[in-house]
Amino acid sequence: MNRLLGMLAVAAIAAATPAYAQIKIATVGPMTGQYAAFGEQMKRGAEMAVKDINAAGGVNGQQLVLQIGDDACDPKQATAVANQLVSDKVVFVAGHYCSGSSIPASDIYKEAKILQITPASTNIKLTDDALAKGNTTVFRTCGRDDVQGATVGAYILKNNKNAKIAVLHDKSPYGKGVADETVKALAKGGMKPAMYEAYNDTDKDFTALINKMKQAKIDMIVLGGYHTAAAMLVKQSREQGFGAQLVGFDALEDPEFGKLGGAATNGVLMSFPPKAEDFPFNAALVKKFKDSGYDPTGYTLFTYAAVKVWADAANKAKSTDAAAVAKVLRSGTFQSAVGPLTYDAKGDIKDPVYDIYIWKDGKSTPSGKK
Repeated sequence: MNRLLGMLAVAAIAAATPAYAQIKIATVGPMTGQYAAFGEQMKRGAEMAVKDINAAGGVNGQQLVLQIGDDACDPKQATAVANQLVSDKVVFVAGHYCSGSSIPASDIYKEAKILQITPASTNIKLTDDALAKGNTTVFRTCGRDDVQGATVGAYILKNNKNAKIAVLHDKSPYGKGVADETVKALAKGGMKPAMYEAYNDTDKDFTALINKMKQAKIDMIVLGGYHTAAAMLVKQSREQGFGAQLVGFDALEDPEFGKLGGAATNGVLMSFPPKAEDFPFNAALVKKFKDSGYDPTGYTLFTYAAVKVWADAANKAKSTDAAAVAKVLRSGTFQSAVGPLTYDAKGDIKDPVYDIYIWKDGKSTPSGKK
């Protein structure tokens, strides 16, 4: 627990402001562990948002102080961090990254009346279950697994109708969620996977699984999981002469995927929302990030948007009370770094969009196909 609490670093963004004039908020994600690249995205996005909000006068005339929580994408650590943030009297959390962390933490935030906006947790249970429990203070700036699954399923049905497909997942709420939603989408089009297999997110050697797919003459892999395992799987597949097309989801979107998998990642497909860093209206913001030495890829701007939309709603509500801010969030459309955000009763964004991207030379670009 001491190590965990040590991860809750307070960003001294408003250190010069008297304590009574500060509002504590947090972002929580995998700051350590194999998914730390995504934690870094969240940290950078939240830090820049707090800096910009404070420079513009803060929230209701008060300055924000940001705490960084590390859950390492572990549910138990996520609940420990969430409880610590309750003790620290945080009023808002931008997080978590992994759905398996966001879901248990959301119950703690509900009881403590802390509003939560995740920039990256896509599992449908997060908001579906929240609504069923009467939790009206959980939101997203990203889409959901059912939208990603429908996008990937539609792509396969249109472009690879005769493919022999293996659906793999890492047993996590996220990985299994996107995999199962894709299976549902394929079933509606009359396609059934030839294989459906689970692996462990800590696996390093995929030889047995690759051989099994070879024997089944699989020519397309749909992988529900994170970039580390995906990179190892595709790299080992190519080394073993197995050339099946790999299709993943948004958790591949980090330059580390290309570095880990090397040339084997060329041609890998994935679903991801339209990239916020490419929006013309974000040009000045992206430049600000790059001038600070950081390229705001992946979920950086989704986290920036989470903090900013909360601040905008809190200013409009003239309060940081979770229920009051949630009511404002559902009352209209908010302009954000990821585009206009309009929320439904569950806290999901209305009309989310995912596109199909292709990896080449260490980065992903739109495939040009739907």
